[in-house]
Amino acid sequence: MTASELSQSAARQQAEQVVDEEEARRARREMWEQIGKWTLPAIVLFLALFAWDRVVVWNQIPHYILPGPGLVLETLIKDWPILSDALWVTLKITMMALSVAVIGGVGLAVLFTQSRFVEMSFYPFAVILQVTPVVSIAPLIFIYVDNRLAGLLLCAWIVAFFPILSNTTLGLNSTDHNLRDLYKIYGATRWQRLRYLQLPTALPYFLGGLRIAGGLSLIGAVVAEYVAGTGGIGSGLAFRILEAGYRLNIPRMFAALILIAVTGVVIFTLASLLSHLLLRKWHESALKRES
Repeated sequence: MTASELSQSAARQQAEQVVDEEEARRARREMWEQIGKWTLPAIVLFLALFAWDRVVVWNQIPHYILPGPGLVLETLIKDWPILSDALWVTLKITMMALSVAVIGGVGLAVLFTQSRFVEMSFYPFAVILQVTPVVSIAPLIFIYVDNRLAGLLLCAWIVAFFPILSNTTLGLNSTDHNLRDLYKIYGATRWQRLRYLQLPTALPYFLGGLRIAGGLSLIGAVVAEYVAGTGGIGSGLAFRILEAGYRLNIPRMFAALILIAVTGVVIFTLASLLSHLLLRKWHESALKRES
């Protein structure tokens, strides 16, 4: 073997060693990122709870002003029959409002893309509904709507409707104009363009709006319950918070707040999981996360 061949072989071995080291560093970095994704939030949460508990103990704060995390957990377990019923009422209104928002928002977005005149006529009113605070609309709704459940559902729907409509409309209008022209050249019908081109293009936009609308529907349901202000059987978590505040039962108030927060996190997580399952094999946003 000549000297030049030996030098080339040594260079190849050195290059392979560099590549192997780079792959090993990348694998270690990905491993630590996967570990940190779960452990870091858990550590921060533990430290926050510990600090909360120490502040209460060291300052001897009464439980009717600021209860400790242990007392809140104890109250959550003790009052679970009451809080679970309220949680189910709030969750039912949230899911119903989100379902109606999805059906109405997607349907209206499709109608907007099929007729420019319909979009110009009705889109401004959708914007008006979005920018008007639901707190100011809710009292009027409960005056004109006799059914309490229908009033709560309408308030939550108003909040959740616009993100679905606006995101889906944007997605339907974001199709590549070259592909639209290609469909026209091959004589595709309007329904075929909508089904095979516009709807797949709009799917990531719709799923982004769904993640937003899920949390907003919960917010709308809670705000509507506050405004309605009715109690008894069939009351949601918002009324339990108001009731606990009137009775200075602050541990129950914190327990209800925790349930609302956990519910919002679960809704967002389910929407994100649905987005990942639908987009992971073909859309860039999901492919980049997996690489």
